[in-house]
Amino acid sequence: MNAPAPPFFTFDNSYVRDLEEFYVHWKPTPASQPVLIRLNEELARELGADPAALASPAGIDILAGSRIPEGAEPIAQAYAGHQFGQFSPQLGDGRALLLGEVINRNGERRDIAFKGSGRTPFSRNGDGKCALGPALREYIISEAMHALGIPTTRSLAVVATGDMVRRDRAQPGAVLTRVAASHVRVGTFEFFAAHQGPEQVKRLADYVIARHYPTLAASAQPYLDLLAAVGERQAELVARWLGVGFIHGVMNTDNMTLSGETIDYGPCAFMETYSPGTVFSSIDSAGRYAYGKQAGIARWNLARLAETLLPLIDADAERAVQAATAVIDALPERQAVHWLRVFRAKLGIDETGDAEADRTLIDDFLRILKQNRLDFTVAFRALFDAAAGDATRLNSLMAEATDFADWRSRWQARQPTHSPDLLATMQHANPCYIPRNHRVEAALDAAVDDNDLAPFERLLAVIRAPFDERPTDAEFAEPAPTEFTTGYMTFCGT
Repeated sequence: MNAPAPPFFTFDNSYVRDLEEFYVHWKPTPASQPVLIRLNEELARELGADPAALASPAGIDILAGSRIPEGAEPIAQAYAGHQFGQFSPQLGDGRALLLGEVINRNGERRDIAFKGSGRTPFSRNGDGKCALGPALREYIISEAMHALGIPTTRSLAVVATGDMVRRDRAQPGAVLTRVAASHVRVGTFEFFAAHQGPEQVKRLADYVIARHYPTLAASAQPYLDLLAAVGERQAELVARWLGVGFIHGVMNTDNMTLSGETIDYGPCAFMETYSPGTVFSSIDSAGRYAYGKQAGIARWNLARLAETLLPLIDADAERAVQAATAVIDALPERQAVHWLRVFRAKLGIDETGDAEADRTLIDDFLRILKQNRLDFTVAFRALFDAAAGDATRLNSLMAEATDFADWRSRWQARQPTHSPDLLATMQHANPCYIPRNHRVEAALDAAVDDNDLAPFERLLAVIRAPFDERPTDAEFAEPAPTEFTTGYMTFCGT
């Protein structure tokens, strides 16, 4: 490894400092011929870094894992996880590495981590590498989620390593630099509960409270309140996924963050034709993580977190179970509250109406979409157009939906007039552009197979401004061909 590089980030590594024994010090594998593919300059500046410096040869070496920047303390974090319902006692950062933490220009602590930087002690049988296609997929989907206003990890850079990785075929390797509020997962708690006991779980919980929920430090029941606070963030997060048709694909407990961010963009996709049973993940043959099951899985995952916190909640096991169960049992109501808020905004109706009547109105519209196999994003955007005064697209879309006229009358009676503020809220609840699966695949194929980044850059520009309709981008609002709506699958990219 070369001598330390000059300072590119100002690190303050609290996880290393406060949580010894929760990680393994490790160094990334140097890339043979690193080439910068994409740098998120806006995010770099937010992190206090100079984009020009990161794009320099020395900066590219850092982003490729070939040089360790001054102040970094790279580690592989330990965690476990329930994967498709089955407990794996040791997972950990098998192809990821936490480089360190910085305080961004908004005063927020952010992790800077590599994905695909080589084997770690937790790699099991994997090579710890990442192919260029999955790295670019994570970049574009995470940026889309950010533009949609959904809490998410973000992508700072993609660097091609110059090395090939073997998957179904030999593919160009890459390192993705990921930025997150933190990488603490439910699976992190599961690892220390299973292997080291309540004292280590307490250290981790205290760290999470200090970092993500500081107001709970003064609580009389901080660990029970932590469980409730995590549940609240997850309830809102999943409701917002559902509002844009996002399907995570691998909602294992090691992919549920305590910060409430979306993490891990492997077998994920945006639903086009509306159906609650939609699955895009090649490894989810049973549909455990289908679109319509995601709220239930979030509750299941929260129960796994609760199990690790029981000794901290109350020394009496029975009282601890009762208290934690009350939090878990309250989650569906909180999920319903967030779901209703999201979909009221999508229908352009305010929050003054009867909740049950509004849920029925929403459910009936979704039923019309399902029965008529309509595109989720297109239909809701057409509804916004109609509320804004142009019903042309909505009328065309619903021409064969025999029960739509009755629904439309009920909808219009519920909110006869739309104020400018309500229309603005409705517009920003109904994107015109999402990263449609056929567009993503075309962009990745061009980048990987033809070394042509133009389709990727064009798609990225479109999805970064998802709410304002532009005639020049009309093709990006069109539904996918049939093969992408009936049999399309995504893969984990490992």
